[in-house]
Amino acid sequence: MAGYVDGFLIAVPKKKVNEYKKMARLCSRVWGEYGALSTFECIEDDVKKGRTTSFPQAVKLKKGEVVFFSFITYKSKADRNRINKKAMNDPRLAHMMDLKKLPFDGKRMIWGGFKPVVKKEKA
Repeated sequence: MAGYVDGFLIAVPKKKVNEYKKMARLCSRVWGEYGALSTFECIEDDVKKGRTTSFPQAVKLKKGEVVFFSFITYKSKADRNRINKKAMNDPRLAHMMDLKKLPFDGKRMIWGGFKPVVKKEKA
């Protein structure tokens, strides 16, 4: 199956959600310009702490924070690698390379690349 997905899970302080959304819109634009097929930024809506595992536990959610689940889709892993290299070197995103300036704790961010195994889209 063709395609590739980068997935992200982060905790964002509620008071910095607007700042995060502004950053996410810029990232979406940059990744799109370099060829990403789609980008999604999703804020928690029905997320509960589990007994063993959960989204809040995965990011060590603190009081006053919300969970964001985000993903970017690509044509292939090779496209993803090419696009990410260009995006990470884009001067519009240079401020994001300093983890202290991000509107979330980058040390608690979870990310990874995934190969789709089932895909169904409506036409």
